Amino acid sequence: MPADRVERILDLAIAREEGAAEFYRYLAGETRQDHMKAVFLDFAREEESHKAKLVIIKGGRRGLLSEEKVLDLGLADQLEDEPIDLAGDMDYARALVIAMKLEQEAHDFYTRLAVAAADGECKSVLLGLAQEEAKHKQRFELEYDEHVLKEN
Repeated sequence: MPADRVERILDLAIAREEGAAEFYRYLAGETRQDHMKAVFLDFAREEESHKAKLVIIKGGRRGLLSEEKVLDLGLADQLEDEPIDLAGDMDYARALVIAMKLEQEAHDFYTRLAVAAADGECKSVLLGLAQEEAKHKQRFELEYDEHVLKEN
């Protein structure tokens, strides 16, 4: 497989992580609630750490992508999309739902690309990226389960 194809995929993944981090920083800058600002900034740091991992992978260390299947709790599928309304009061539960949905979308994106990939190495990288996004989503689902569902 041409190395430039995997490099382009990694560039796309890096750009997606940058975009997600930027989105969360934007939300942090727009919210009037200090605790939500901290939550969004934490989400942005998480996306920045994902980007850093992808940059390392792009440098040649392919083994950093997870091949382990991640248990999907299915919470993102059960919850309705949350509108982003910074004029109102966004609570932690809504922020977690938004994060879950973004990670689900990224997982689905990489999975669709992997299905379309003919090359084995390319498919492997894409499936690894999909699993990374599944881990991110699982983190938010577990947080939601622990701090939202158990409180109700």
